[in-house]
Amino acid sequence: MTHVIPTRGPLRRSLTFVPPLIAAAVLGWFLFVLAPGQGLPVRLHAPDWALLAEQAPVLQVHIAAATVALVIGVVLLAGVKGNTLHRTLGWTWAIAMATVAISSIFIRDINHGAFSWIHLFTGWTIIILPMALHAARTHNIAAHRGRMTGLFVGALLIAGMFTFFPGRLMWRVFLG
Repeated sequence: MTHVIPTRGPLRRSLTFVPPLIAAAVLGWFLFVLAPGQGLPVRLHAPDWALLAEQAPVLQVHIAAATVALVIGVVLLAGVKGNTLHRTLGWTWAIAMATVAISSIFIRDINHGAFSWIHLFTGWTIIILPMALHAARTHNIAAHRGRMTGLFVGALLIAGMFTFFPGRLMWRVFLG
């Protein structure tokens, strides 16, 4: 039996997109105001996909899974909740997020083989993702919504924003 949860009200729905908008504004401010003032080379260009092709397979899997999770996450946040499409995309998103988290355990080049502070997002995802799935299975919708939104904003948007800092791979692919 399918239980479709009504879409949230217009105010609540619009508030869902506030954190991504803030993250985009901060990234834009950094790229176009702060970075040039610090002498950092910022030049928009077609993505240099060859840089991604040169990376280790674990990093390629990590980037692909993060991209899938980002796209599906936007669709899930914007769409109707509780229907079959939501559940199917939700499980796909959960698998993609688990892949992002697990693959990140093996990505330690930036800190000379040791874990860095950004791996805190890995631990957070590994703990919160099963809790969010359990909340959905037990029909605790408020907990499910909060945890999944937190993972999307924290583990994808905020952690992803750090990949665009000068010298990092995504910076070089899109801006360097």
